[in-house]
Amino acid sequence: MDIFEAIEFQAIEHERTELADLYDELTTAQWDAPTLCAGWRVREVVAHTTQPFRSSTGRTVAELVRSGFSFNRMADRTARRDAARMSPDALVAAVRDNARHPWTPPGGGPAGALSHEVIHGLDITEGLGLDRRVPPDRLAIVLGGMSPRNVAFFGVDLAGVRLEATDLDWHHGTGSPVRGAAQDLLLAVCGRRLPPGRLAGAEAGRFTR
Repeated sequence: MDIFEAIEFQAIEHERTELADLYDELTTAQWDAPTLCAGWRVREVVAHTTQPFRSSTGRTVAELVRSGFSFNRMADRTARRDAARMSPDALVAAVRDNARHPWTPPGGGPAGALSHEVIHGLDITEGLGLDRRVPPDRLAIVLGGMSPRNVAFFGVDLAGVRLEATDLDWHHGTGSPVRGAAQDLLLAVCGRRLPPGRLAGAEAGRFTR
């Protein structure tokens, strides 16, 4: 492991630990509240993020086969199943107890694992209206790892716009500038719609709900 990977794994540990602390304080109503992930409540999102810790490679492959080799169908089915089976306490424990788990997504490395935690953590906190700010160093890792393939995965139309972070030295694309906080731009790249006023620029409405 090189120094950069060590830094990324440390960032993952801190992100999971902080999210576990946040989840520990949620009410029953908040666990059942919607998130920015369409059709998923908080409990489904947490079940999804912890699934790699709770399932062996063989079991994951079997679930993929059962889902017709569709990762999205598998993710949705297992998240709903596990959210129904696991209590909030068990879901929080699955996050906290695996803060140092070495899982990384295929081809994504530790930066991909950190992205998974940060993006889905924002799905929850934004959905609940909680003002959690992801530390800039973690956002820099996530945004710095956004390859054209990663961006294309979310299917967001970014043609003709230049995303410019106002709190980090980061930009993406060319064209009409759309400016905002780095974590808001990250959500926009991931296809999440933001409340009005969070982004500035002539094309900001493209990413606003």
